[in-house]
Amino acid sequence: MEIVPGIHRIESDLGPRFMCQYVLVGDDRTVLVDTGVAGTPNEVIEPYLQSIGTSLDAVDEVIISHADVDHCGGNRSVRSQNRRARFLCHELDRRWIESNQAMLAENYRWYEPYGFGPEADAIDWIAAELGGDCPIDWGLRGGETLRLGRDRRLEILHLGGHTPGHIGLWDEGSRALILIDAVLYDGIYDRAGNRLIPPRYYDARAYAATIRSVRAMQPAVLLTAHFPVMEGAEAIDWLDASLQFTRDLQAVVNQGIDNGMTNLAELTRHADARVGPYPESMNELGASVRAHASVPQID
Repeated sequence: MEIVPGIHRIESDLGPRFMCQYVLVGDDRTVLVDTGVAGTPNEVIEPYLQSIGTSLDAVDEVIISHADVDHCGGNRSVRSQNRRARFLCHELDRRWIESNQAMLAENYRWYEPYGFGPEADAIDWIAAELGGDCPIDWGLRGGETLRLGRDRRLEILHLGGHTPGHIGLWDEGSRALILIDAVLYDGIYDRAGNRLIPPRYYDARAYAATIRSVRAMQPAVLLTAHFPVMEGAEAIDWLDASLQFTRDLQAVVNQGIDNGMTNLAELTRHADARVGPYPESMNELGASVRAHASVPQID
């Protein structure tokens, strides 16, 4: 649906939960934000674009918010259908986004030397849904602007933490912020309201700084990949709760270390028991635990 003039949210199932891509339609340019998993462009994005009178062929830029399978797995499919479109992402995430092998090894399987990580069937699913390597045309740093039409520009924001190079988009006219996964509350929920997946972030200080920065912007509309559309005070409360989660996890990690826990798997299970539980992808809490273990305090 069109959330605010010119910003469309495309929502589809991802197992028991949902994921979203965004399409920004201006007078001069059409921008797609994220491509989903391997089948999303053909099965979901193209049918929606046709329903609003356009198509993947009309997309001028494809902006990838960050390096995760459900955000860039459809890149190769989109590229095969539209050779003209430019693909953009932050330089810090570019290597993972361009290389399925690097993404799988360094973003999803780095836990294995610590004695935990995704199950074999999850690894197989990720490998398939990454969809094949696809080059990025332009690397971003944050602070760039993209012209959509007369008197309308989008600002690219570097919102690090979840991944090193996560980016968001700010539409000043509507005060809408396309946040994607830069902030993740206390975890991702399924459609029935059950919490499934932990907030994963690689840098605790950067993640907390992102939350504070977004809150200071006072967005009128907050647009994520796995949560409902939020407006005004609801969005601010959600951001405050997300920041509180980082404080709670920091306290739990500090407690575990004070009690002599030095093994990351043990410390992650300790955290899951106190801030979880997370029945799906619990291993991803290990990234956040490691991030907090490297700093005594994030405030």
